[in-house]
Amino acid sequence: MNVFEIIRGPWPWYVAGPIIGLTVPALLLLGNKSFGISSTLRHMCAAVIPANISFFKYNWRKEAWNLFFVAGIALGGFIATFFLGNPHEIVIAPETQNALARLGISDFSGLMPQEVFSVSHIFSAKGVIFLVFGGFLVGFGTRYAGGCTSGHSIMGLSNLQWPSLVATISFMVGGLVSTHFLLPVLLDWVR
Repeated sequence: MNVFEIIRGPWPWYVAGPIIGLTVPALLLLGNKSFGISSTLRHMCAAVIPANISFFKYNWRKEAWNLFFVAGIALGGFIATFFLGNPHEIVIAPETQNALARLGISDFSGLMPQEVFSVSHIFSAKGVIFLVFGGFLVGFGTRYAGGCTSGHSIMGLSNLQWPSLVATISFMVGGLVSTHFLLPVLLDWVR
């Protein structure tokens, strides 16, 4: 097996997890920086919006490294999608396929079900609920929690911060409730 095949295939948790985990001490040791993504939008807005809004009046140049970090994530996603895509079929457990089929989801050809996330559904009621309203809720929750899942669950927990533990538990409970109770209701309602 060559290096290209290793990069293209799925990496086991015991490889990917430590690599993600080592990002935290690397950022702290190399520049006393905190890992997190949600503040990037604020930095971008502070850089390009000349308005007199107090929330955007700070030295965003001090956090410019974060903009390059997120640009690298986007570039990595582009490269992974178009040049390093896994050629093998995505394996989904039969129990999961049956559970999703009961919800009206039957296309398992990609990472996201086409019945919910296809371009043709963006301007439908389903698209508005799942993309626009869902995006608003994610943004609101991130602002309300004072950070995103990566900031709290990776950086905050590694620093033993109590608010990050509370936020991470809330993220998990919210995800479980949304998956098992809210998603079936919404899929049935918009069908």
